Amino acid sequence: MRILITGGAGFIGSHLSDHLLKEGHEVTIIDDLSTGSILNIRHLKSNPKFHYYIDTITNEPMLAEYIDEADMVFHLAAAVGVNLIIEDPVRTIETNIGCTEKVLKNCAKKKKRLLITSTSEVYGKNTNEEFKEDDDLIFGNTTKSRWSYAASKAIDEFLALAYVKKYNLPTTVVRLFNTVGPRQTGQYGMVIPGMIECGIKNQQIKVFGDGTQSRCFCHVKDVVVALAKLIQSENTIGEVYNIGSQHEISIMSLAEIIKTKLEAKNFPSITIKKIPYSEAYEPGFEDMLHRKPNLEKTKNAIGFNPKRTLDQILDDVIEEKMAALS
Repeated sequence: MRILITGGAGFIGSHLSDHLLKEGHEVTIIDDLSTGSILNIRHLKSNPKFHYYIDTITNEPMLAEYIDEADMVFHLAAAVGVNLIIEDPVRTIETNIGCTEKVLKNCAKKKKRLLITSTSEVYGKNTNEEFKEDDDLIFGNTTKSRWSYAASKAIDEFLALAYVKKYNLPTTVVRLFNTVGPRQTGQYGMVIPGMIECGIKNQQIKVFGDGTQSRCFCHVKDVVVALAKLIQSENTIGEVYNIGSQHEISIMSLAEIIKTKLEAKNFPSITIKKIPYSEAYEPGFEDMLHRKPNLEKTKNAIGFNPKRTLDQILDDVIEEKMAALS
């Protein structure tokens, strides 16, 4: 198969490239390197089945050409990270909705198989113990720029499913829950790499808010296997799926585990510092107390069951961050 990945030099996109190449596919990626990095794909450049183009999806003639050449398309390109979203909501909205519309329009011309990645953020203020794909999406006020990301990704989903209905475009939507692993940076507000980077560099781990909020973290290698299986199944067309782990942990407990692991790696005297949301992001910032996926639908579709534990995730990220210092 010839496969195109938008945002392919990003954290998830580069791991997806690894996986698809190992499966024997030919992989082409497009990335403008706004949040991705050429370092993420450096090890793939010598592979004759790997092709990369540093360009933006807004270059529609280029995008149309590469979609025409592909059998399947993974649309991963998006604005990412709480920091970036708070700092530039205009870019968040325009990138997420505008780029997705261009991908959908060009895929529809040739009925290309498409998978679009969305986010668990779309569940917003929903207070259910677990989030199911057919649960209501509850956003905050439009004066809170924090919700611009969730709202724009929800529009992506509406648009994708509308293309399925109107144009019979074979599309699957995936909501990702806190994907973590090597190559992820804490620069844009990703919690695990952010904590580890701060711990290594400053001997201080930052916890935003009171730390009681909880999340479920899934290893990127488990995630990309699921993405590949979902796009290869015709039964997933026109459907939305959660991908993540069901191991829930509070952010304070996570910080304490990371502190212990780093101290065992000869980074002594690490402290944990709580920082109010208003100081970390913006006044009136709102967060979700918990975000745990219901995985029944995904398990039924592809037998999804994450193999890697939180310990393995943390060890992999710590090993990579430490190697970067040497």
